Amino acid sequence: MAERKTNSKSKPAEVSPANPYFSQEALDFLRKLKRNNRREWFEARRGVYEGELKHPMLALIDRLTRGMEEYAPDHLRPPHKCMLRIYRDTRFSADKSPYKTHAAAWWTRNGLEKTSGGGYYLHLDAKELVLAAGVYMPPKEQLFAIRNYLLGHHAEFRRLIENKKLRAKMEMHDPQSLTRPPKGFPAEHPAMEWIKWRQWGVVATLPATEALKPRLPKLVEEYFRLAAPVVDFLNEPLLRAARPKANAFFALR
Repeated sequence: MAERKTNSKSKPAEVSPANPYFSQEALDFLRKLKRNNRREWFEARRGVYEGELKHPMLALIDRLTRGMEEYAPDHLRPPHKCMLRIYRDTRFSADKSPYKTHAAAWWTRNGLEKTSGGGYYLHLDAKELVLAAGVYMPPKEQLFAIRNYLLGHHAEFRRLIENKKLRAKMEMHDPQSLTRPPKGFPAEHPAMEWIKWRQWGVVATLPATEALKPRLPKLVEEYFRLAAPVVDFLNEPLLRAARPKANAFFALR
């Protein structure tokens, strides 16, 4: 029988789309990475990282982002723009481990990409699935904008963060509160508890095994939907501060 010739120009087999949830192999990889945080170890297992962590994370981000069209339409971004790099920035750190031992995603608010603003965060390591939403480690200008906004909108903030459905699922993130009122703010103001905060947000920590279930996208969306009003509230003063100021010359004409 004549040998069949292979077509060197034939198309490569298509890769099946990843599921929007993870496998036990993903958690095992993260657990082992913590003990073997070296480039040679990682590169030898890059295929595992991409197949079990990167591709499912991008699929999950895509699914969640499509859902955000309903409750967070200003946070829609391509999946690769939301997924955070696994490579650590070691330039100013005593710890020179090259890789993070978790996979994470962050949905920032459109118009605030350069300064981050308020957004939604997902983080998976070998033990925990962390879901959070809010403003974290904001620069000085954003700190002032949120604190100033709370002076006149503290009743609304209280209503949002004390919402029973939200607090049944999520708790306040560590606010890294100041010990004294910030300079220029009235010490006796009813919002002083929150004005002293240096970051504002809510968080839930779940077992990592929740990330192995097909219902993961639905689970995450439940938390993000509950936190959406808080994120919108925090972004309002940041958007106002980010708007370009009118040119004084033209304003007088």
